[in-house]
Amino acid sequence: MNSNSQLLPANADMGAVTLWVSDLDQMIRYYRDGIGLTLFSEINGRALLGQAGTTIVILESKPEMKYASPGQAGLFHTAILFPTQSALAKAVASVARQYPGTFTGSADHLVSKAFYFNDPEGNGVELYWDRDRNEWSWAHGSIEMDTIFLDPNEFLREHLTEVPVDEAKKVGHVHLSVGSIAAAEEFYVKMLGFEKTLNWGGAALFVSAGGYHHHMAMNTWRSKGAGKRQLALGLGNVEIILESQDQVLETKERLTFYDLDSVLDSGITKVEDPWGNQISIKSAHSLTA
Repeated sequence: MNSNSQLLPANADMGAVTLWVSDLDQMIRYYRDGIGLTLFSEINGRALLGQAGTTIVILESKPEMKYASPGQAGLFHTAILFPTQSALAKAVASVARQYPGTFTGSADHLVSKAFYFNDPEGNGVELYWDRDRNEWSWAHGSIEMDTIFLDPNEFLREHLTEVPVDEAKKVGHVHLSVGSIAAAEEFYVKMLGFEKTLNWGGAALFVSAGGYHHHMAMNTWRSKGAGKRQLALGLGNVEIILESQDQVLETKERLTFYDLDSVLDSGITKVEDPWGNQISIKSAHSLTA
């Protein structure tokens, strides 16, 4: 366990995920019409989508880029958190109806219920709902999670309603493919300041701030031994949101202490993890970069 001065603040949260995309129009349709996000703006090949003033996904047109090669580090999935099971059911039904064949699985993780898809360019997407924190279990400092079969049709029968559902959603966590769990723990826990919540079989690491089950995760399931990413379509940036600018500066100081090559740009601290995934740490009061 890190000392408090080395931890991210307990109220740290995840912000928007930026994706570099080949077909911007197709990707806008998926996140807007399929998942149900609102298109806030589309300017110069850059589209912001979210809900209730919260940006969830930023799509940047990069038609000159190629797709990442298999086994490369990068995004495993962006996980969008829904406040109710009925809101989750509405989105799951919408994606399944409009994008058949993109569903990749579902699971009850004890702390949450989750449904997995691939967007039209192969980026993983998780749509999920959390159980109340008082229903979570911890043992020896680790969150208890599992992967239990969750029947999607039964879930929809139970929770899909004709009553209009339009409730606030946000990025709940971001899951990355990395080359090494040990290196991921050194960067995300020791240096960046998350707390480790679970090491799953030595092949997946879950980390969070403030006792959440996980704000970020990293696994080597299909990327063990991967080095730094080549420039390719897929993940462009992950945002971590802190409450104040002072906290952003404190994080920058900690990264500097560990000799990490970070920059402070327009009040946003930017740093790359060992695989070239860019992390931006910003204040809740700053505009989306």
